[in-house]
Amino acid sequence: MTTETTGTADEASLFGPESQFSAFFDDPRWALAMIRATVLEAAHPQIGAALVDNSTFVAHPWRRLRNTFLSMRRMFGADPAVREREAARLNRLHARMSGSDSRGRAYDAMDRAARAWVVATLFESAVTMCRLSGQPLDQDTMERMYAEYRTFLAALDGDAAELPADLDDFWRYFDRVVENELENTEAARVILYRLFDHLPAPALLAGAPTLWAAGRAVVGPLLGAITVASLPEPYRRRAGLPEMPGAQTLMQGAYLAAGLARFLPEGWISAESIIEVLSLSPGSDDPRARTVAALRARMKRASALLRLLTPLGGDAGPGPDPAPSAGTGEGRRSAGEFFRQVLDQTGDGYLDWPDLAAMARELSTRLDLDEPEETRLYDAFAAWWRELQAALDTDGDGRVSAEEYAAAIPSLAGPALIRVAEVLFDATDKDGSGSIDANEHRTLFRTAFHRDLNPTDRAYGRSTFVGDFLSFMSGRRTSTPYDPLLADA
Repeated sequence: MTTETTGTADEASLFGPESQFSAFFDDPRWALAMIRATVLEAAHPQIGAALVDNSTFVAHPWRRLRNTFLSMRRMFGADPAVREREAARLNRLHARMSGSDSRGRAYDAMDRAARAWVVATLFESAVTMCRLSGQPLDQDTMERMYAEYRTFLAALDGDAAELPADLDDFWRYFDRVVENELENTEAARVILYRLFDHLPAPALLAGAPTLWAAGRAVVGPLLGAITVASLPEPYRRRAGLPEMPGAQTLMQGAYLAAGLARFLPEGWISAESIIEVLSLSPGSDDPRARTVAALRARMKRASALLRLLTPLGGDAGPGPDPAPSAGTGEGRRSAGEFFRQVLDQTGDGYLDWPDLAAMARELSTRLDLDEPEETRLYDAFAAWWRELQAALDTDGDGRVSAEEYAAAIPSLAGPALIRVAEVLFDATDKDGSGSIDANEHRTLFRTAFHRDLNPTDRAYGRSTFVGDFLSFMSGRRTSTPYDPLLADA
């Protein structure tokens, strides 16, 4: 039986609330399956290289998770116009990612075989999660779900020719790629051994570093062990991944426990709502923010009690936190903190074009920009990068280190950064009124005004907007709307 879809009617039947994808979206098992699929994606040389060079999944994993869930909701929704628009956005995003890996091999995020592998890992991991949790899919359900994922690929690439049409052929294709193409890439190692150990706290738990560090110290290694144990055995062998005693039992137990959620009343678990709540900043005017504020207060008290009972060495992050510079007070962050939390979006310890591209990508996502506004914003960031590189890259290696940045802090606020602020203002001012109203402000920052910016119409003017942006990007001020936008995990 083949799974080709040939028309709009067929496509419509494979998306929307009746799809198998929608049935799994709020399933807790899907979290484990997504981690597994991400490792298999990262083990592909082309995808792994693109992730290491361009992705923010190390420094800003919660933001990346939220954007991924939003994108998948759009791609598997019932509205074909929304699906087409999101596919175009993803294609523009990936078209900007190309380069070479540490061995000099070229990669291109638009490579059709690599994109097909991403879709293949999602499908195979969904099938595997059902099998490991004792609820294997029947053949008809697998056939239908495979048709959904092939149609998803066709929406991105124009057709699904890179994946076999027949499900039986797919399993042979999947085994061949695992056996012959996957590698122990840096990206896969980061996910398995660094990300879980140094996972930054989401906004909800940012005020309780001790409590977060204690929970992460327990859960992180468990997630790593569960993920490794669930990977295909040929890949574990070729990558030299450790065989931990009891890991298989632990992994199956985790999937079985997550599968018990099927007994909960429908609607009790919403992946999107959970991610949104975790991402809410303290200053958000979202109605759920009051509950979040109360939870944060309770967690701070619990963290303080835990610190008294079992003193810890602090919240270990991706690297040592530089000591605050002299004169750093409330509302300010040190040069080292600003470099790590804001400028180094990819978390590799350097500032280069992929970091500024990540900022442009996040801003474009928040504002849901189409062409040509999206390209205009990227171009403004590209001009800023050229200005920064000329001013700060003293050793000529094509990137800016934390030391080079700290030695020339004042040179951040040049004409190109002002241009970035002006382009961002124009993109935020959707109605072209020359000022940003409360709704436009909320679109970008997920909160409306907290002060009367203009007593006459409560609008945010161009000069004020540009001044605030420059103050954040060059003065390293905290407690502004830009912290949840560019600094939070």
